[in-house]
This record gives sequence, C-alpha cells and structure tokens, in this order.
Amino acid sequence: MANVWIIGASSGIGAALAIALAAEGHSVVVSARRSDLLEQVATRAPRPGAIVPLPLDVRDRASLETGAAQVFSRFGRLDYCFLNAGKYELSRGGIDPAVYAEVTRVNYLGVVECLAVVIPRLIEQGSGQILVTASVAGYRGLPQAGAYGPTKSALISLCETLAVELKPRGVTVRVINPGFIRTAMTAKNRFYMPFLIDADDAARRILDRLPRKSFEIAFPWQMVILMKIMRILPNSLYLRLMRIITPSQGAFDPPRDR
Repeated sequence: MANVWIIGASSGIGAALAIALAAEGHSVVVSARRSDLLEQVATRAPRPGAIVPLPLDVRDRASLETGAAQVFSRFGRLDYCFLNAGKYELSRGGIDPAVYAEVTRVNYLGVVECLAVVIPRLIEQGSGQILVTASVAGYRGLPQAGAYGPTKSALISLCETLAVELKPRGVTVRVINPGFIRTAMTAKNRFYMPFLIDADDAARRILDRLPRKSFEIAFPWQMVILMKIMRILPNSLYLRLMRIITPSQGAFDPPRDR
C-alpha cells in the first residue's frame, strides 16, 4: 500500500480522491487551509486513521515546511504527492489585477511553493511521484478564463519541464487535466459546461490511470479530444470560432446576476 499526501483536499476532486485512495487501503494525509473541512473528509474514511488531516496554506512557505516535515516523519517515505490546491474566478467586468494576482498566487505559485518543499525530499529518498492538477482549460485561451486559464497553462508547462529534469533523480512528475467537474468552484459558472462529471467519477478515473505512469491523466475523453483539436487549429480559425460560441456577456461587460 502507498503513502499519499494530497494538498488541496478539503472538497471536490481532492476530497474524493482521498476517500477513494483510503478505500483501497492506502494511507493518506490531506491538507488545505480549512481544518473543519479536512476533519469532515477524515470522518468519511473507511477505517479510523486512514485519512489524517494536516491544515496548511500553500501561500505560506513556513506552514508547508512544517507540514512536509510532519508527513515525511509520519510515513518515512512518500509514494504520491498530489498538488491539487486551486482557486477559480471568472474574468468578469474587465481585468482586476487583485483577482489575477490571487488566482496566480494559489494556482501557480502555490504549487511552486509545494514543489520547493517536496522535491528535495523525494530526490533524497530516490523515488516518488508528484501529480499536479492543471486543467484542459490550459490547452488554449478561453473566454472569461483570463485569470484562471493562464495559471493552468503555466502548470502544464512546468510539469513538462520538471518531468524531464527529475526523471534521472528517480522522481516522476505527472499532470492531471480534468474537464468540467461538478464542484463548488464550477457552481459559479453561468454557462453550459459540456461533459460535466462528478468529483467521485473524476477521482475514480485518476485512480484507474495511476498505475500506468503516463505523463498526462486527462478526462473526460470527449472534452479532452475537443480541446486538443482546438489546440491544433490555426489561430485565425480558433479565434473566429471562439467569437461565435462565446456567451453574449463577455469578460469586459459589467457583471450581472441571473
């Protein structure tokens, strides 16, 4: 059985993944800012102690260092580290630098902070996998995703870089690119989300592909194929298509409730 640390596990995919892994007999530590939500996840474990809550903030290096020391001390060695912390904000009413900065601070720089404390420890033990949750939204620029999408593109690029650099050191880096998942974050969307799936379904798809060791875990396949086709379209055709299918309210229109 594996030792697993999931950072960003208070809800959504992270929480569902923790419960699914524990159900398979793995030992799991879950981290996020809100200790109350982590405790709720731990109570859903199939056996006492299978899921251990460890609150921390990915924006705070000191809490990450303390958390990593506790995890490696508890396990001795770590097999899987899932970096799943994320923040989602629609780009509405123009560009708000504060919103862009906060989304970047959590989604990209938060992952960088996690990597800074985990990678040296995995190199020291000579093994382990890091799985970073990005998104198919990182394949191409999408309307109203100006704050969110670029952070996911950056994560995909970062994972590609680290996968090459860390392989000789015994550390495997992989990227998880989900489509639309039914969570509290996507509940704020006011547009049709094609091929929407539940978090439990997403967790099961990740677990099914975990042993394959492929660089990318992407799902659902319909959304992945659609977005990868979009990625290879000529820019002129892609941009024209986006203008056609973009919701009538754009990012630079004043926000309005529905």
